[in-house]
Amino acid sequence: MENDLDPLGPDDEIDHEGPITPYRQLAAILAARIERGDWEVNRAIPSELRLVQEYGLARSTVRRTIALLVEEGVVYVVPQRGTFVKGK
Repeated sequence: MENDLDPLGPDDEIDHEGPITPYRQLAAILAARIERGDWEVNRAIPSELRLVQEYGLARSTVRRTIALLVEEGVVYVVPQRGTFVKGK
């Protein structure tokens, strides 16, 4: 993840008025939660709908977050099964 995301921790909330876009904030928060061990390798993270509800974001924003985490090698997507934590 980029250096500007490092200050965000696993328990942070989305700052809709801040300089970092919400999808990048959510990516940093989810990556921190994975690092903390909230979800194990090869186990699903919460669904898009659950993340929409939990963080108060649009579904398109959550999808963009997941795409970023896939690109960064943090998670992988299994069609019709969910998004899973990738091993190191």
